[in-house]
Amino acid sequence: MANRKLGKPTDQRKALLRNQVTNLIWYGKIETTLARAKEVAAVAEHYINLAVRECDNTIEVTKETKNDKEQIVTLTVTNDSPSRLHARRQCMAYLYNLPAPRNEDETKKEYAQRARDVKNPVVEKLFREIGPKYKARKAEKGVGGGYTRIIKKGPRRGDAAEMVILELV
Repeated sequence: MANRKLGKPTDQRKALLRNQVTNLIWYGKIETTLARAKEVAAVAEHYINLAVRECDNTIEVTKETKNDKEQIVTLTVTNDSPSRLHARRQCMAYLYNLPAPRNEDETKKEYAQRARDVKNPVVEKLFREIGPKYKARKAEKGVGGGYTRIIKKGPRRGDAAEMVILELV
């Protein structure tokens, strides 16, 4: 099946899809044309499916170290399994990195530190919130996929393009 060209050269079309998929995951819904929404939904379903498959694949690692007082301290850390790490890197390669919004009570220095700690907040949201949410839905309803919904709004004024709202279910 051929992809829609959306009236754009390849580089612009890929950038448009990346941008709209990133915004769909970050905000939960976007408003766009029907043709774009169908393409964005297909790509978003792929990355959400990756997150659903890999959201629980973690490894508990225990490390024993000595502290300043020569006491042995046991530290338990949760790491990604190799398959989850690969899925995460696939998502990071495709999705844009949106800066996390600054909290009202946060100083510039605290915000900069928090921004450095979280590498890509969109990917974090995908694996920590969206993946487990849809994994529970999949187990409950017994369906795979179907993570997006298209709601038609009507024609756009000016060029009469069919406008829709694309949202995560």
